[in-house]
Amino acid sequence: MTTRFGILVFPNVQQLDLTGPYEVFSAVRDAEVHLIWKDLAPLRSSTGLMLTPTATLEDCPPLDVLCVPGGGGVNPLMEDAVVLDFLRRRASEVRYLTSVCTGSLVLGAAGLVVGRKATSHWDAHDLLAHFGAIPTQGRVVRDGSLITAGGVTSGIDFGLVMVAELFGREAAESIQLAMEYAPAPPFQAGTPDEAPPAIVAATKSKLAPSRQAREEIVARVMRSRVTS
Repeated sequence: MTTRFGILVFPNVQQLDLTGPYEVFSAVRDAEVHLIWKDLAPLRSSTGLMLTPTATLEDCPPLDVLCVPGGGGVNPLMEDAVVLDFLRRRASEVRYLTSVCTGSLVLGAAGLVVGRKATSHWDAHDLLAHFGAIPTQGRVVRDGSLITAGGVTSGIDFGLVMVAELFGREAAESIQLAMEYAPAPPFQAGTPDEAPPAIVAATKSKLAPSRQAREEIVARVMRSRVTS
């Protein structure tokens, strides 16, 4: 039986948020992996890599897993009624609703994380609380059928966890081995707790404009809920 994975693709998506789990999912036998957007025109990721959707929001087939990756492009998605309506509809149909990095903010804007544990990139983690989620630290956080992953590289971890959930641990371990996924970073700077204070400060400064924009969007989304 075919297992269908759907990953939302959009302008300025963080490509590794998408391609990490895509690499894992595509290694599953008899799996289909769909890249979903409003149309089928190629899109530019935040790093310039071009990505081509394979299904539209309207003609996407039934899915077992729906994943929302993150990146700078999530900012407009949090106020995109068409995308949010699609997520709300499909959330009740899929076996697992998932995200990588700041994709969880889009799920939050759609009202799909209320009262549930969720995670995100460390620079957006606290914003989940505004959407009624329970911000939870972890590379991969599960709350029932909701599975969220932390920042960028955790999408690979998430993909392997998802494969183990659907097909068993041996299937996931075989894919991990084939990918030679054995992280051994050259520096201990992968989280704010590990990185030197000067690096943390510089990185936060670099991310500050996007962070401010997200705070403003979250505030607007929450105000619109109160007035609607």
